[in-house]
Amino acid sequence: MLEPLLNASRKTKRIVSVIGDIGFIFLAFWAAMSLRLDEFYLGFDIKHAAVLSITISATIISFIRLGLYRAVIRFMSNHAMMAVLLGVTFSSLVLASVGFLFKAFVPRSVPFMYWCFAVLMVGGSRMLVRAYVHSKLVKQKEKVIIYGAGDAGVQLAIALSQSSDYQPVLYVDDDRRKQGSIVQGLHVYSPDELGELIKDYQITKVLLAISGAPQSLKRLILKFLEPFSVEVLKIPSFTDLIEGRSKIQELRNVEIEDLLGRDSVEPDLELMLSCAKGKNVLVTGAGGSIGSELCRQLVRLSPEKLVLLEQSEFALYEIVKCLGELSALKNLSVNLIPILGSVTNKELMNSVIADYSIHTLYHAAAYKHVPIVERNAIEGARNNVLGTYYTALAAKSNGVEKFVLISTDKAVKPANIMGLTKRVAEIVVRKIAENSSNTSFCSVRFGNVLGSSGSVVPLFKEQIKKGGPVTVTHPEVTRYFMTIPEAAQLVIQAGGMVDGNGEVFVLDMGAAVKIKDLAYKMIHLLGREVKDEINPVGDIEIVYTGLRPGEKLHEELFDNGSHVGTVHPRIWRAEVADKKLVELESFIYSMEAACEELLGDRVKKLMLNVVGDNDRTELDKDSTVVHLSSVPTIKVG
Repeated sequence: MLEPLLNASRKTKRIVSVIGDIGFIFLAFWAAMSLRLDEFYLGFDIKHAAVLSITISATIISFIRLGLYRAVIRFMSNHAMMAVLLGVTFSSLVLASVGFLFKAFVPRSVPFMYWCFAVLMVGGSRMLVRAYVHSKLVKQKEKVIIYGAGDAGVQLAIALSQSSDYQPVLYVDDDRRKQGSIVQGLHVYSPDELGELIKDYQITKVLLAISGAPQSLKRLILKFLEPFSVEVLKIPSFTDLIEGRSKIQELRNVEIEDLLGRDSVEPDLELMLSCAKGKNVLVTGAGGSIGSELCRQLVRLSPEKLVLLEQSEFALYEIVKCLGELSALKNLSVNLIPILGSVTNKELMNSVIADYSIHTLYHAAAYKHVPIVERNAIEGARNNVLGTYYTALAAKSNGVEKFVLISTDKAVKPANIMGLTKRVAEIVVRKIAENSSNTSFCSVRFGNVLGSSGSVVPLFKEQIKKGGPVTVTHPEVTRYFMTIPEAAQLVIQAGGMVDGNGEVFVLDMGAAVKIKDLAYKMIHLLGREVKDEINPVGDIEIVYTGLRPGEKLHEELFDNGSHVGTVHPRIWRAEVADKKLVELESFIYSMEAACEELLGDRVKKLMLNVVGDNDRTELDKDSTVVHLSSVPTIKVG
């Protein structure tokens, strides 16, 4: 019956509301008179008509001025009810005053009874319509459980009650004091009851409202939720909410950072500021995963100039745009200087460093995708080795204070071309540091960063979204993972520790993660089930494709496990003993010639000679590593 009206235009709804209120005012007056006289009152005369006409006109005008007709009944709030109370109160005063002036028969108790009837009819009718609309919406909404009955959970429940997507049916909370209580009209249960509750209410989604909880607690909760066949969504972070980038009802999928991330360690502000505050800073590869996050963190440290060098025009545009928005939001005053170019252009590197008087240089530019670099060894070596040499030499020649090379765990006992190029780059930096008195050099090693373009995480997400299968190279393969913000923050602090000896810092990556387990967790937390021999009717199958050329079964962070601690609990100093590169210039000259002539085997041999036999991983008996010499090299022009 109400459907045509609910689907009508706003103008039509307002007209109907006005007509309805006119009828309610008349009925309220009639009901008040009938109650006062203890019989149905039918004695209306011209004076009553005049009194009612003025009362109705004044009441409708007051409702308009109070904004009652602008309020959407579906979202009717306390403000709308206050408008009804004020409007009806004013209407009662008008009724009593006009009745007295016109000497109409209006007993003194009628305006009070009229007030009660009018509030009941005008306000009550709106509440009934609101309840009807909500009941229709609830039937269309998907039932969900909110994990967390704190402030965030309550705000989420209120926001969702006004939306058309989800209907919270209950809370689950670890706090025993809240269990058994009713919060915002919803019962709070213990997590131990979750299995039965999911079955009883046919729940397919659980919403996490614990954004302020420590990372360790989040991991425990996600591990607890993993066995249930429900999709887990979370509210945005408090930072996004405070800065206005997101609303609490904008739910998101659980990120891999929530599964693997660690509780943050308070950064050493002195180390952070020593490399950036008031200085001219250059970041190469500024548009990449690590380079862009370095820029986002550096801009907050108030450098005088932040020079961004990137060979991808689009990536450079994106990071400059992002930093501009961040600077405006945080009211930062940093001179952003975008430079389009490659680190293999030695004239450009000299010019940029000299022209902008660079104090600190973070060298993040590198080709890092193992299979691609494996097939394009010449370009990989040109960019990762020669590019590092040109940049480091330009830094030394122009008196840069600190040079930080971003390296990788694949540089330890390299089993692929990418790891080999990065190990050689570390050696080149240490060799340049030997004869440098003004510039302090260091390298910073770490493993995979979550969310980077080369990570398995976005691949798994896409595969799960398409219905599978999820491809894993080997059931036993493990990798180290770290969030991009944590890695960038630690890189900046490591740069503050450098003493000029070309040391190699290694970031504490935590425990290695089995990729198979990671795939299982992602499938479960996206509300799917793994299809295997135990569960043949599952949703997503995991397929093992075999290790790719140059891929290790397990990565390492240190050479023979040798390392010492530093002033930071998550930064180590590796003890390395590479074969001495006696003639750096001769090696570089030979590399340049081999790259120009597209001699892939020559390029590979030159790098292997620099690294030395003791640091190379041979093909083991289990065939878990493909040896470098077995990988064909394609010449790239």
